Amino acid sequence: MRVLLDEHLPVDLALELAGHDVDTVVGRGWAGIKNGDLLRRMSGDYDVLITMDRGIEFQHPIERFPFGVVIAHAASNRLQHLRPLVPAILAAIASITPGQVQRAGA
Repeated sequence: MRVLLDEHLPVDLALELAGHDVDTVVGRGWAGIKNGDLLRRMSGDYDVLITMDRGIEFQHPIERFPFGVVIAHAASNRLQHLRPLVPAILAAIASITPGQVQRAGA
């Protein structure tokens, strides 16, 4: 799967998602752009967006996009708090369909 990590997630999280082609918002030069523009830009290039933004599904019509969104629920965006969620994130990536939102973590 082609995965995009939102800008507030650590770049090192990409190393934890073995078996997937992972880019970052920062690496693409898209840091600082609004979510709506980000979602439009990634259309056609990615299968999944991983974010910690819990409001994204209420602010944008995710069901209309050709990719899924995984929302990571962790105590912080530090790798030490995200690493325990990696199995749940990988499971979400494996089962997600376009336009779907899945959650990883509490």
